[in-house]
Amino acid sequence: MTPTIATPLQPLQGVRILSLALNLPGPAALMRCRQMGAACLKLEPPQGDPMRLYSPSAYGQLHEGVEVLAADLKTEQGQQLLHQELAQSDVLITSFRPSALVKLGLTWPALQQRHPRLSQVAIVGAPGERAEEPGHDLTYLAENDLVTGLDLPATLYADMGGSLMASEAVLQAVMHQRSQGQGAYLEVALSSAAAYLALPRSWGLTQAGAAVGGGHAGYRVYPCKDGRVAVAALEPHFAARLCAAAGVEDASIAAMLAPHTLTAIAHWLAGQTRQQLDQLAIDKDVPLYTLAQDKRP
Repeated sequence: MTPTIATPLQPLQGVRILSLALNLPGPAALMRCRQMGAACLKLEPPQGDPMRLYSPSAYGQLHEGVEVLAADLKTEQGQQLLHQELAQSDVLITSFRPSALVKLGLTWPALQQRHPRLSQVAIVGAPGERAEEPGHDLTYLAENDLVTGLDLPATLYADMGGSLMASEAVLQAVMHQRSQGQGAYLEVALSSAAAYLALPRSWGLTQAGAAVGGGHAGYRVYPCKDGRVAVAALEPHFAARLCAAAGVEDASIAAMLAPHTLTAIAHWLAGQTRQQLDQLAIDKDVPLYTLAQDKRP
């Protein structure tokens, strides 16, 4: 029997979004909105989006299906094009500091007066009075205790988390428009996105020695014979299967948090190849994923 593939929902079908946001968070939010059925237009400065220069492939994926036009918003011609498009749009996405929006005549009161049905999703670095502060993904992660040692984070968590919050804000704005008949202003701060991602850490869940911070023997990254293995046998039934394979008799929660269990499982995994562990995952239904050896210095 062939499984039925559900058709993706298109909650933004018929919604027109205009974006002025450059770099990553704004375009990533626009990409999500396009995937939800929105018609998306982006106005870029004459020199283009910096993303096109430092990562053409990322730029291409982010803007697939997005109409892109050049406009110098500091000129009368650029302003005319902007407001011509705003008159046909449901949501405007920006990523400027508040002072820049003032210079461009794009404050919320000004937009509301000229385009009363329009909503604005303003992506900023930090909320409220901090919106003028310079910052980037790395600094927002650092202030929320998400940077450890001297290594850079594996991805741009605040930017991508912020893009999801921005696309969520678009949905909120559209729902408000449909129920109230008027636009809404929503601010999305990248530092707030980082703080949201950091909640498990602030709750102590991922702090060193906590259950998902390395304290539980079934939830760690271990070396194996020819690489590494990420083990996520956190639930009791998964832990029991892992312990049975490793020859460990006690799989109780107390035992899984004990150093001697961690040592025993680490010793057993060190003697297993990636192929053996991949097969174990299939045969015994154990959540794990094998990795090549880490060659970073």
